[in-house]
Amino acid sequence: MLACPVCGQQLAADRAGLRCTAGHAFDRARQGHVTLLPPGGSPHEGDSATMVGDRADFLAADHYAGITAALADAALAGPPPRTLLDSGGGTGAHLAGVLDRAPAAVGVVLDASRYAARRAARAHPRAMAVVADSWARWPVRDGSVDRVLVVFAPRNGAETARVLTPDGRLVVVTPAADHLAELVDPLGLLHVDPAKADRLAAALEPHLRPAGTAGHRSVLELDHLAVRTLVGMGPHARHLAPGELAARVAGLPEPVAVTVAVDVGSWTRG
Repeated sequence: MLACPVCGQQLAADRAGLRCTAGHAFDRARQGHVTLLPPGGSPHEGDSATMVGDRADFLAADHYAGITAALADAALAGPPPRTLLDSGGGTGAHLAGVLDRAPAAVGVVLDASRYAARRAARAHPRAMAVVADSWARWPVRDGSVDRVLVVFAPRNGAETARVLTPDGRLVVVTPAADHLAELVDPLGLLHVDPAKADRLAAALEPHLRPAGTAGHRSVLELDHLAVRTLVGMGPHARHLAPGELAARVAGLPEPVAVTVAVDVGSWTRG
């Protein structure tokens, strides 16, 4: 599936890492991941070590297991895929859940954060972690991916269309309007953009066409520690002053009922 970020040739594995036929080599880090950034690097560093740690802890507690199941239902509908790519896949937890239900498939996690890639390298024995820029050209071969997965991450419509097989699909998970609704005002979190669905369509429809949407809704019972971890793993954490989150969380009931509400959209090549 992978291509050299310098010349675009197919990559093959050796003892040290990955190498293309032109001789460009990319070492595997001791944690297991490989960095395949374009020449000159990337302006995007991705999530910090603290945010990645919070994400790993929250997902390990299976709070978002329902989201993973809904993602897998959409991704595995129809003929079973053999290759999956999780763009902005973070720690690889969602991809691992899909691979558990697809025993003949292999997967790759792309993420800009080296801290996430370190975790994703250990997420599943049939998954590989790559540090890459989701906004730039992906280090992935044309027409080599049966399913591209995007969970709460940026969507690159042009690159998705390029790497998908002719019968491949993109599966996107986005927050619905009432996602985490019980926490938004008390904690001063970011509201879901009411035009989010329109913006998603505008970004993807020049390259892909919609093929169906499903929803997932559930209610979590979270203690205060889980709430702080949930907020800390996402973009909300960047908008709260140090100490402010803890003070606001202390004012919540414990446990607190929190709505999980997402839309799962499928897209095919146009």
